[in-house]
This record gives sequence, structure tokens and C-alpha cells, in this order.
Amino acid sequence: MPPARLPKRAVAVLAVLAGLAWVGAVPGPASPSAAASAPRAVAQAAPGLAGQFLVATDTLRDPRFARTVIYMVRHDATGAMGLVVNRPVRDMPLGPLLRKFGRDDRGVTGTVRAHYGGPVEIGQGFLLHTAEYTTEGTERVAGDIAMTPTPGVLTALGDIARGAGPRKSLFAIGYAGWASGQLEGEIERGAWITVPADEALLFDEDPARKWDRATARRRITI
Repeated sequence: MPPARLPKRAVAVLAVLAGLAWVGAVPGPASPSAAASAPRAVAQAAPGLAGQFLVATDTLRDPRFARTVIYMVRHDATGAMGLVVNRPVRDMPLGPLLRKFGRDDRGVTGTVRAHYGGPVEIGQGFLLHTAEYTTEGTERVAGDIAMTPTPGVLTALGDIARGAGPRKSLFAIGYAGWASGQLEGEIERGAWITVPADEALLFDEDPARKWDRATARRRITI
């Protein structure tokens, strides 16, 4: 679905990115669902909700998270991290983007769709993708899904543009984060449900249907 009243700071940063001026890693605004500090680089998936979908219920009114589907990347005793996967923002031309950062853009065509990944570190890019592909910083999350953070994401985007990237991918800017115990409390209060994740729904190119489909999974598995 299109983003509903995204934070002004996020909109501004995404607009700058689309204009090919990188803003660097600047912490996003504090929020009830944002951890106080950025998580460490994602290691091999820890026990918990990593690899599952976190789905906002109708009781969650915060416009940054209303009707979002979040793919959970990390969840352990130190907190949790995930990427919103159903709020595309705009398509960005790959050639000029790579050239801006000194990367080889020869033979590069096409665009990449940037998604709003969450309100934290909205100057950072992350690529969720199938795990047959690896580059700098790539870590497997669960099953056949991996994540590549900045700066390896630029290499990955270049490879995608040349047909040498992962089979499936989703590019997000920013992430959603929770401090230790915070997400568990929000789930107990009914703000979120968790459902199984899979490649088909994660990389579905119809974001408007992701929330309905993810919510339906909960009803089916009761």
C-alpha cells in the first residue's frame, strides 16, 4: 500500500535519496516501536521471531506502522529488528545511483523500488533477498532469506542491474527496532500478531494485498 502519512523526516530523506544525494547513517526519530540504539550487524538468526512476519492489527493507529507487514530480521534478549515490506515509496534509476557513489554503471539500466523500512536509521539501506546470493555484509536470516546492509547493498544493487544479483529482492530504507522486552509487551497488548513468512509473500510485487494476505494467515492457523 502507499505510505500513510510517513514521518516528515522519512519523506525528506527518501526524496533526497531519489535525487541521488546520500544522507549517511542518521538515527531516525524516537517512536514507541523504535529501540533506543541501533542494532549490531545481523548475525546468524537467533531464536525468536527472526524469519517471521510481524503484522499490525487494527488497534495499532500509529501512522508509521498502521497496517504494516514487517519481516523480522533479529529477535533475541537484546531486542528486535525488522523491515517493513509493504510500503513502497518510489522507483529510483540504478545507473545514476551507482555512479553517484563511484560504482561502475556501465551497462546498467532499469530502476529499483525503494521501500520505507521503518523510522530508525532512515539514511541506511537494506536489501532482503534470496540466500543464493552473498556479498559484503550478507547474513542469512532464516531459511532461504538473507539480508545485506549498507555498504554491501550498493554492490548488490549493481549486480541486480547486471542480471547477476539474487533471484528475488526487496530494497528498504530505514528499519523498525525494539529494545529488550518492548516488542513482547506490544504483542501482549494486541498491537501485533505473528504469522509464518515465506518467499512468495515477502517478495510479492502487489504491496496493497500483503497486509490482507498476512492477516488471513493468522485466521487460518488459529
